[in-house]
Amino acid sequence: MKCISWNVNGLRACRAKGFDEVFRKLDADFFCIQESKLQEGQTDFAPEGWFGYWNYAVRKGYSGTAVFAKNEPDRVLYGLGLEEHDQEGRVITLEYPSFYFMTVYTPNAQDGLKRLSYRMEWDDAFRAYLNRLDADKPVIVCGDMNVAHEEIDLKNPRTNHKNAGFTDEERGKFSNLLESGFTDTFRYLYPDTVTYSWWSYRFHAREKNAGWRIDYFLISDRLRDHLQDARILTDVYGSDHCPVALLLEELS
Repeated sequence: MKCISWNVNGLRACRAKGFDEVFRKLDADFFCIQESKLQEGQTDFAPEGWFGYWNYAVRKGYSGTAVFAKNEPDRVLYGLGLEEHDQEGRVITLEYPSFYFMTVYTPNAQDGLKRLSYRMEWDDAFRAYLNRLDADKPVIVCGDMNVAHEEIDLKNPRTNHKNAGFTDEERGKFSNLLESGFTDTFRYLYPDTVTYSWWSYRFHAREKNAGWRIDYFLISDRLRDHLQDARILTDVYGSDHCPVALLLEELS
């Protein structure tokens, strides 16, 4: 089972930079996007052979997620089921007989940490939602989680300490999530590998590889035996993020 996740930073802009070709070439069983920046009816992207599901933000041109799946799910859930967290199109969950598959675009704490307190509330609500699903059946969750968990996950940890995405608070919440029964697939397989999934558009950061690893595939711990590989596709362009990939044995 091949799964792809990509923060496209605006699907229309990314399509102008080759998104459709990347989508076809990667030919995944699940292909998730974050930060679509769309409202309903603003794109004609509907690839043949996939079932597509969209979650739009109330605010125009902001946030948004989508999932394309080759197999139709039994049920599709949008958001966390909490009105205060479900206005920005950040979560889609597909239910299958033996697992849940989810994509998420986690809120950014923003410059000056203006949204850090909200981010802490979100992280708690998201973890509780995942734990409820995981109590029923295993979960695969992917997306831009807007946190570099450890110092190995960004180029300049010392100068970025206490900046959005690398605060002690955000890293602690991510640790809490993993400790509640989830595995960071890339770091589990490659504990010492330095590679990134996001680079600022400023200061030629991607050319210098001054990036952050903030895009993840997490799985319920009990799926570890099914894990085949986790990859970060740094050679794919079109956004300030690159796609991340998960290869997993088929789940019966």
